Amino acid sequence: MFKSFFNRDNQTQIQSKVKHINAAQLNALLDTDEEFVLVDVRSPMEYQYEGHVRGARLLPLQALSGRTDELPKNKTIVCICRSGNRSYFACEQLTSAGFEDVVNVSDGMIGWKMAGYPVQ
Repeated sequence: MFKSFFNRDNQTQIQSKVKHINAAQLNALLDTDEEFVLVDVRSPMEYQYEGHVRGARLLPLQALSGRTDELPKNKTIVCICRSGNRSYFACEQLTSAGFEDVVNVSDGMIGWKMAGYPVQ
């Protein structure tokens, strides 16, 4: 079922193992029984003062390469940032580190907030 949330039309997905979803798809995913880890790769200040998606774990992009051992390789890892750029880079890093199921929230927190979804 999780696979149904992926955007199969995205050209980047053809060139990369990174899958993409948008904020609306993430919101729907949060209401399912799917097991995944949501990683917010923004700075601690952004995470705290601009808010974050419920259940998101802070793991700033600049620290990610040294802390990949904190993430389970047997679960889907969904990355989010402000706009989708840093989270895409994080997904590429995770793929290079051996993670097989990584997903980028392509419109990031901008899309999340524009859609009116709650932040914590």
